[in-house]
Amino acid sequence: MIAIVENASLKAYNTFGLDVKARWLGRFASVDELAEAAEWVGERPLLVLGGGSNVLFRGDFNGVVLLNEIRGIELIDEDEDYVYVRAGAGESWDGLVQYCIGRDWAGLENLSLIPGNAGAAPMQNIGAYGVEIRDVFWDLEAWNLAERRVQTFTPDDCEFGYRESVFKRRLRGQYVILNLVLRLRKQPIFHTSYGALREELGDRELGIRAISEAVIRIRRSKLPDPAEIGNAGSFFKNPTVPVARFEELKGKFPEMVAYPAEGGNMKLAAGWLIEQCGWKGFRRGDAGVHARQALVLVNYGNATGEEIYALSEEVLQSVQDRFGVSLEREVNII
Repeated sequence: MIAIVENASLKAYNTFGLDVKARWLGRFASVDELAEAAEWVGERPLLVLGGGSNVLFRGDFNGVVLLNEIRGIELIDEDEDYVYVRAGAGESWDGLVQYCIGRDWAGLENLSLIPGNAGAAPMQNIGAYGVEIRDVFWDLEAWNLAERRVQTFTPDDCEFGYRESVFKRRLRGQYVILNLVLRLRKQPIFHTSYGALREELGDRELGIRAISEAVIRIRRSKLPDPAEIGNAGSFFKNPTVPVARFEELKGKFPEMVAYPAEGGNMKLAAGWLIEQCGWKGFRRGDAGVHARQALVLVNYGNATGEEIYALSEEVLQSVQDRFGVSLEREVNII
């Protein structure tokens, strides 16, 4: 039987560093161990955690938390143009990125230094600097908790959207991601259209290592290290509005920052909206908005999840009041 610990602290397992407790805590490193754990869980509330990099606990979790520690990276197939790489859901995401870059497998370089584990990548459809996981995703295997069996999900099955997938919406809490397969290029196609990335690259010779290093420098300059200041990266999504609505807003706020989005819409920069409302660098007790990136809410040491959540509510309301734009949290609220 896998080990189950009662009344366990989750402080080490969420990047906000919140000192909350789970009624029960266990871990699994294989499908067999997950099946065994699921049998024990029964009807108890269940939460599966990877790196804990995209969650905010508002309080203790009165159920079972299972840590997904399925690891392993392997080349499972290749053809003239692509390699197919399988990674366990418990692998560090950036560890996987650097593993692939070290073998000249292209496609993940823009996604360097994103915190968390590999299993969260398709769940969140993580993205940065013009690339999303769905651009390189081939398939994944997930455990059906109700039917106690493994299922394969293709890109269409995953219903990817902006920081979205079927696992965050329609099938939330019904599956546990076990592994994913990525299709990476032998000959890279560079994505350097973002201004900050172009500027950071300068006149360096273009390559996947150079892009990865530039992305890492940018992220480190703008985003706090969770090991030093508790945070979950971008707390809010960039909202999307129709072009007509954007033009109306642009008329009132000429400096508004936006980018073309799918469906002929415009994606507004949530960080800019929040900053214009005066939140950048705000601090109340140990809950705050980061001084260099208004998208990031932080725990300076002893904030509670409820205090951080309450601050996020104030931010949402102020953006709605000033711009008439509804922001949405990217972080999962537990």
